[in-house]
Amino acid sequence: QVQLDESGGGSVQAGASLNLSCTVTGLTFPALTMGWFRLAPGKAGEFVTAIVWSGDSAIYADSVKGRFTISRDNAKSTIFLQMNSLKPEETAIYYCAGDSRFGNAWQVSDGMDYWGKGTLVTVSS
Repeated sequence: QVQLDESGGGSVQAGASLNLSCTVTGLTFPALTMGWFRLAPGKAGEFVTAIVWSGDSAIYADSVKGRFTISRDNAKSTIFLQMNSLKPEETAIYYCAGDSRFGNAWQVSDGMDYWGKGTLVTVSS
């Protein structure tokens, strides 16, 4: 019943910016840790960033720190990913994800228990 829907993917040139969004419906729990992961061809899935639904804390993969920003609008049950200075190697399907289990104690190693279908981001040289 819980559904996560991503949007905002597309094709851009290296160095460009892109905004992704993810809306959540059918929530079982009122508060979720939310985040973004990506899957590139020939690579393992990679954690990008996450934010606690009820707080201001966010964590980022080292590779995107300083370039990507995660944010949320709880009234709209939506999270966003602002991506700046995109690199060709960041071409991937970007997945929105949520977790109901750990609250503020969530760690990357915990994974997520709800996933969207993904949105494709293509970055050209």
